[in-house]
Amino acid sequence: MCGRFTLTQSPDAIAHSLNLPIPSMFAPRYNIAPTQPVMAVRSSEEKAERQLTHFTWGLIPSWAKDPKIGAKMINARAETLSEKPSFRSAFKRRRCLVLADGFYEWKKLAKGKQPMHFSLQDHQPFGFAGLWEHWQSADGSETESCTVITTAANELMRPVHDRMPVILAPQDYDAWLDPQSSGDRLQNLLRPYAAAEMIAYPVSTQVNNPQHETPDCIAPLEVNPSDMANDDPAPTQNSR
Repeated sequence: MCGRFTLTQSPDAIAHSLNLPIPSMFAPRYNIAPTQPVMAVRSSEEKAERQLTHFTWGLIPSWAKDPKIGAKMINARAETLSEKPSFRSAFKRRRCLVLADGFYEWKKLAKGKQPMHFSLQDHQPFGFAGLWEHWQSADGSETESCTVITTAANELMRPVHDRMPVILAPQDYDAWLDPQSSGDRLQNLLRPYAAAEMIAYPVSTQVNNPQHETPDCIAPLEVNPSDMANDDPAPTQNSR
């Protein structure tokens, strides 16, 4: 799954990596949590033209009666997108790139859990495969929200969790955003990212609290390798 992530690179780096206008009013994010605003890229439903926008993280289906359901919809399993009523329509028509440069996952230890930060080897920004929805309340207020798609873990991720967010390769961004892409083509993009192109390291438990939003959240933590041993190698199951 993916329950926290980061976007700390400069606006210039984000613009260059995603082929976007330089974001305005940008502040580094070291501990992005569910229900918070996230930066994303989408295309119009008529043509594949990239648009930079913000969504609330936690997808609220258009038919939902209570927006609180979004807190339970932060992730969507790649394998069942075309089957689940919450995601089926968005998978066909409302796909997006959720912008990030790393994410957190918690490794289960004999005593407690150790937060780990995962990123690309070159630390460049990237796009998670995401879906978005438009929701309108009875009083007419509107919310645009999104979810991050997950897939099976790669070799780097597997000792920590059995799922990981789908990180799309830059050459696949256009296909993901293209309203005309077929379901088969889209499913082929939802695969684990190459483990050899990623790094992971332990970080402070400060990230356990979403109110902590400082560079200390991503600072590598020196730990004794024996302390990182996992007495229970069975992967953590995720119902999403």
